[in-house]
Order: sequence, then structure tokens, then C-alpha cells
Amino acid sequence: MPKTLYVTDLDGTLLTSGQYVSRKTCEIINSLTERGLIFSYATARSLITAKKVTSGLSVNAPVIVNNGVFIVDSTSGEKLVKNTFSAEQAEDIFSSLTRFGISPLVYSIIDGTEKFSYIPEKLTRGMTDFLNSRQGDPRHRPLPWCPLSGEGGMLDGEPFYITCIDEAGSMSEAHKELKKRYYCVYSRDIYSGDQWLEVLPKNATKANAVLQLKEYCGCEKLVVFGDGLNDIPMFRAADECYAVENAAAELKEIASGIIGNNNEDSVAEFILKKTE
Repeated sequence: MPKTLYVTDLDGTLLTSGQYVSRKTCEIINSLTERGLIFSYATARSLITAKKVTSGLSVNAPVIVNNGVFIVDSTSGEKLVKNTFSAEQAEDIFSSLTRFGISPLVYSIIDGTEKFSYIPEKLTRGMTDFLNSRQGDPRHRPLPWCPLSGEGGMLDGEPFYITCIDEAGSMSEAHKELKKRYYCVYSRDIYSGDQWLEVLPKNATKANAVLQLKEYCGCEKLVVFGDGLNDIPMFRAADECYAVENAAAELKEIASGIIGNNNEDSVAEFILKKTE
């Protein structure tokens, strides 16, 4: 049998709708990794929030976080692969968004620590809801704003991920402009209904990261699981790809198969049957 790497998305795929890994999934995956299964996850979350929602789960390979910006040792937190914007690219993106009247969240590495910067006075409802779900997160970096000084400090450090959450409108126009130069994910969250525009470096994708991880682990085959539009590149890069029942229709169209929904331990049960 070829040495196989199994990689799953988290939200809407491995996680239940309550945003946690069920006890049964933990038991199945942990038992399989003890027997040699090579298992990881690829998520838009940071390592900090990913570790919170995967408590109790045994992951024995580096993990992919921030939509492929980083491949990280999940135990030590060491960044094995790091993709960030150049200062010129970050300024270009920020200027474009500003022209469309959009004030984003900017994720950066500042003095060796991950932070997300934002202007509280310019938050949309969707951004406020998102930040409220991150209460107590040490990465919060609210910045002052005034008409004279503008939004100074938003691009400090090494920016690696810029996101906006709002209604469509001007975000659609910004997406048309930015997708020509960067990797963009423009989609409506199927759970909150919020419209998202995510901008990342061209080489920072789940697809690129899963292939790098496959090589790092010395595997010959890649099997992936997902539910959202941002999983499409990863599906196309994999040898086999499976969409959960609750996945976006576009993802189901290119999947090798459809498994049960995210509340039925479907990923774990599928891997168990496939490896028996």
C-alpha cells in the first residue's frame, strides 16, 4: 500500500457545528495514528484557535494553518514553512481596499508574535461578530484612528493575511481588482451568511501547502476532506478528495465522493473503513 497522508479541513468538516472535535472522532483518529496513520489538518484558523477546537485529537504530522500561509509543528509551534507579503504587496492591497472604502483585518507577525490589527471605529457587523468569537485571543491589536493620521500601524511587521467581512457591494469590486495579483477567496460563509474577502500571497494556498506537507512526510498519496470553496484548490491537488454532505455544491462537483455530514464523525469513520 502507498504511504498515505490524510488531511482534513476543520470548520464544517472535522468539527461539529458546535466547533469541537467529538469524543468519537478523537477516539478513532487517535487509535489510528497510534497504529501509524499519518494525519493532519489544513485550516483558515491560526494555530492558536485550531489547537483550542482540536483538544484531545492526536495529530502526528505538521499542520497547515492560515489557509496555507504556514506549515507548523503543532507541538512546538515552530513555523516550518512561512509565506508572507512583501512590504510593497501589503501596501498595494491596503491601498486598493482603502479606495473601495474597506477597512480590513490585517494579520501580521510583529516582533515574532502573531497579531491581527484593526480599527474598532471601522468594524462592520460581520467583523465585530468575528472578533467577539475571539474574546481573550492574545493576537487582538486594536489601533486608534483619526481623520488626520488615518490608519497608521495596520501594516506593521510582516503581514501575511488580509481579510474583510461585510456585505458584497464594494468588496466584489475589490475582489475583481485584487485577484489579478494575489490569491483571493471571495465567498459567503455558509454558516453565518457573512460575505468574506480573503487576500493571501499567491503561493499561500492549501493546495501548495498540502503538496509541501506530502513531500515533507515522504508520502506517495494524498487524501483530503473539506466543505468550503477555499478547499477547491486542495481538492484539485489531491489524489483523492471527499466532500462532507453539508459542503458547498461547487466542492461536491469535483469530489471523488460525498461522505456524511460534519456532525456524524464522517471523516473519522471514512478513514477507519478505508484503512481496515
